[in-house]
Amino acid sequence: MLKKRLIPCLLLQNGQLVKSIGFKQYQIIGNPKIAIKFFNAWAVDEIIFLDISQTSDYTTLLRADYNFKMFETLEEILKESAKICFVPLTVGGGIRNLEQMSGLFKSGADKVSINTAAVRQPELISAAAKKFGSQAVVVSIDVKINNKGDYEVFIDHGMAPTGLSPVAWAKKTQTLGAGEILLNSIDRDGALNGYDLELIKSVTGAVNIPVIACGGVGKWQDLVDGINIGGASAVAAANIFHFTEQSTRHAKKFMVDTGIDIRL
Repeated sequence: MLKKRLIPCLLLQNGQLVKSIGFKQYQIIGNPKIAIKFFNAWAVDEIIFLDISQTSDYTTLLRADYNFKMFETLEEILKESAKICFVPLTVGGGIRNLEQMSGLFKSGADKVSINTAAVRQPELISAAAKKFGSQAVVVSIDVKINNKGDYEVFIDHGMAPTGLSPVAWAKKTQTLGAGEILLNSIDRDGALNGYDLELIKSVTGAVNIPVIACGGVGKWQDLVDGINIGGASAVAAANIFHFTEQSTRHAKKFMVDTGIDIRL
């Protein structure tokens, strides 16, 4: 049995680290390189970078009033982070083709995460798996409860409904060659009221590849529930980790004390 994993999810917007609420409100936290340095020292198992910027070139958005060097591209962030990071790095956001993936791998990524492009070009999943290996391909699935009360996959930063069921889409991504699924609840994002365990259970019960649960963690018990109740192979969170010293170490200690098989 593989050990479970704890993964901080770092949201990037225009070269800065931000916290998110419901995919709509964003608050600047600071320099992503500093976050990488801390999380690397705090014994995380992996790190996920998700770039939610509207542009791949941050230079037109640089501000002089921040007291840290701002990055100009995602690749620059990756290259700098790879120098100080010794755990696997997954990178996603705006990836539309194999060339972009190759550039990210060359810059230091260990895995790439595709979301909107995977829905619009499902063949991209297979092409990426063939070229880079399934273990390097993560499909990110953003889910919201629609007006009918059903779970539905959304794309374009959670703005565009697809009509897809998350279970059906997860099964298809597995068939196409995805090595892992990052499952995010838009409704729970930043709410701090726990994972959507029903959603997680429905997907983990339908596929054989690892599922990373994300969205809603407000206390360490939520991480435990994501694994024990939801069946997730890994648990990810963003906001809760940013404001507590040694946060991921505390989280892991709590998980071990409740019987979760995870590396300290």
